[in-house]
Amino acid sequence: MGQLFSWFSGTRPELQSKDLEGVAQYIASGKCKNIFIMAGAGISRAAGIPDFRSPGGLYETLRKSDVELPRPLDIFTLSYFKKNPKPFYRVMSELYGGTYRPTLTHSFIRLLEERRLLNTCWTQNVDDLERLAGVSSWRLVQAHGSLDSQHCTTCHAKLDDRAMKQAVVSGEVPLCAKPGCKGFVKPDVVMFGEALPSKFWLNIPFMWRADLLIIVGTSLAVPPFSQLADRVPVNCPRVVINTEPVSLWAVGARESDVKVVGDCDETVRRLAQLMGGDWEERLDALWQGTEDKVFRYKDHVTL
Repeated sequence: MGQLFSWFSGTRPELQSKDLEGVAQYIASGKCKNIFIMAGAGISRAAGIPDFRSPGGLYETLRKSDVELPRPLDIFTLSYFKKNPKPFYRVMSELYGGTYRPTLTHSFIRLLEERRLLNTCWTQNVDDLERLAGVSSWRLVQAHGSLDSQHCTTCHAKLDDRAMKQAVVSGEVPLCAKPGCKGFVKPDVVMFGEALPSKFWLNIPFMWRADLLIIVGTSLAVPPFSQLADRVPVNCPRVVINTEPVSLWAVGARESDVKVVGDCDETVRRLAQLMGGDWEERLDALWQGTEDKVFRYKDHVTL
């Protein structure tokens, strides 16, 4: 009854120190049972997938390219896509043509699940590397959709994987196969101007279960995903790991917030080392197990 009352009263143990050592001690204490992850493009950067806003990222690359856009973010805006989908598919064709392996950070998320500490992994990424690393689908909320499937933007009919891959690898814009339609087909990724998946909204109330929130590889610049950070209890420690400072912590930081500016993979390895025991050994084993689990666009489809 004491533990139950403690949960409903919102009491959580304070971190002994506001750094990775304090976080490791908290996790190891056994009092941290529900860890939530908020992941962004930064966790896939080591896999070779560029993020958006960092130096050398996608937006900077677009500014320097011959792709004509009013604004770089228009390439991921639904209204612009319906007018001119060619810039989107030019960028996507480079992603589709690559081979990307889950990173150490993806494997760290899998390790948290293996240790029965992961409640939910919220991700902004559409590359499916969390799933390839072994994170269970039911613990994964892909806030911005994924590349797994695709639908017509006009009649919403589904296009089969073979037709989609054939168009993309040929450098063409995939068109709807429904007789008389010929609308532009888009992967089921969420663009600006589109509603987020229902799974996103249905899982928000469960954020109040969080004993620890780890925000990794995201600048928290895009709502409503960024607003998830305020959904955890006020006394829940929030740890942000990013190569650049995150604006959320510039003003109004919570007392228990921890900021780590640095490489995602290096930071999660350090956290595993601080956890002691076999944490680092198991992290390396899980990551080594991803060597033959890579993202290849529609790999199951032969042309």
